[in-house]
Amino acid sequence: MTYETPESKIDFRHIQGDLLGGLTAGIVTLPLALAFGLQSGLGAMSGLYGAIFLGAVAVIFGGTRTLISTPTGPMTVVAALTISQAISFAGSLELALGTILGIFFLAGSVQIVFGLLKFGGNIKYIPYPVLSGFMTGIGIILILFEIYPLIGLPAPSSIRQVLTGGLQALLHTNLQALLLGVVTLAIIYLAPKVTTIIPATLTALIAGTLISLGFGFSVPLIGEVAQGLPTLQFESFLHFDFSQPSFILSAAVTLGALGCIDTLLTAVIVDKMTETKHHSDRELIGQGMGNMVSAFFGGVPGAGTTMSSIVNVKAGGRTRLSGVFSSLFLLAVLFGLGKYVQYVPIPVLAAILITVGFDIIDYNGLKEVMKVDRAEGAILFIVLGMTVFVDLITAVGTGMTLSVFVFMKKMGDIGEETITLFPLRSLKVRKPIDLREEFVLPQEYLDNVYIKSFTGPVFFGFAHFLIDNLKQLPSVKIIVFEMNRVPYLDQSAAHALESVFEYMQKRNILVLLANINEQPLQMLRAVDLIPRLIPDHHVFLDIFDCVIWLEDEFVSGKSPF
Repeated sequence: MTYETPESKIDFRHIQGDLLGGLTAGIVTLPLALAFGLQSGLGAMSGLYGAIFLGAVAVIFGGTRTLISTPTGPMTVVAALTISQAISFAGSLELALGTILGIFFLAGSVQIVFGLLKFGGNIKYIPYPVLSGFMTGIGIILILFEIYPLIGLPAPSSIRQVLTGGLQALLHTNLQALLLGVVTLAIIYLAPKVTTIIPATLTALIAGTLISLGFGFSVPLIGEVAQGLPTLQFESFLHFDFSQPSFILSAAVTLGALGCIDTLLTAVIVDKMTETKHHSDRELIGQGMGNMVSAFFGGVPGAGTTMSSIVNVKAGGRTRLSGVFSSLFLLAVLFGLGKYVQYVPIPVLAAILITVGFDIIDYNGLKEVMKVDRAEGAILFIVLGMTVFVDLITAVGTGMTLSVFVFMKKMGDIGEETITLFPLRSLKVRKPIDLREEFVLPQEYLDNVYIKSFTGPVFFGFAHFLIDNLKQLPSVKIIVFEMNRVPYLDQSAAHALESVFEYMQKRNILVLLANINEQPLQMLRAVDLIPRLIPDHHVFLDIFDCVIWLEDEFVSGKSPF
């Protein structure tokens, strides 16, 4: 497997495949970029600007050779909500533009910080129910928002408006817009059965536009757009409004974190196709730089895009040049076809985005929810509901918190099942041959000495299970904790042990530790369990050393009995 290195940035050996892959990816990206830009609230061309600048910068400085970065469904949903809220604070898009672009710029800087802090590899720690509920919620939001444009009405600014105004909206449906949207949906789903040479979304975009013009439909259009290179938005940045710091920071972190997740998931898919291994942290830095540059030109933030990246690889893209060619193609479109974009019907773009929303929904996760653990299924639906009706950061935060508690509960249950308490006399069969063949300790002594053998890590919830077991052994006088199978002990687990040790101390039960690994031993010293509750001379390197010590104590008359 090839690992992405700084030296692997530009490679001309595969230029033919890169050119074809980049052009194909650009063709796939074009209708989606326009649709995402329109859905965001900044206008169709802002989506194209984002695809051009983010795509070029991210692929050059990122950690994945063939990743195509453009505005995406999840990122656009969050961007649209951010723009809507910024406008509500400022009063108009013109007054809010500086704050909006500033948030996009900060989102890119958040991604760079994540990369520098080497957070890239942590994507694997997001539990599947959280990710599944989150992505499904994003898909549902995208579909709900596009229902209004599909029937010829202005897009609402919140989910509440979508739901509360639904019946009223249906009464004002533009039937020509609805017909155009249905035809577009039909083309998207039926075109691949005829040919896959031309992307279905591009076919639908062109066909829908020609139908609208040919039949003279009275439907909302994109309208006049700027042509040529976009201008730098320095003047807008000068009007950045800091009066809502919590909103600004929350929106920037949400966009930045979502962009990281979206990108790294796509990078994993590309790895499987190309048999390479991306550099997660460098990819986040490249994405952050791309989104920062895009913000300066008024572009919508984005991330690594699964559809365009797959098309790029399948068409022959093998190096970073493929992403550069994709951006150059979109730039050429900006110069040559910009004047025609104004005739694209908004219902056509809405239909395209609705199909994207359906693609984002995790059907496998929903299908499996009745077959998996009920707690995991509940987490999926909680995250889904909070994503749609609350906000994304709260949804993910709640899902992660619940997942941690469910995990701890399961580990505690496993701990309950694997708690092993056996009397010392049963150790005879485990004694090495170089020790005494028989115990010096009398039978009544052996019946009151027990060994607790741990299996795996110790979790906070195990303490009450062990105490309950001890209550069932009223004759126990000494307990040996055999800990050679405990590789790691955190602070919570150490304090769980503390409650067990204190319980035993109050009942005059002697506690001995044996076979304890270095890290758990250091943690017990750090929280002062050793020597406060367990003296140093009660800690043994080996279980049999512990047994010999007990026998010597008995022979010398120092028995705790």
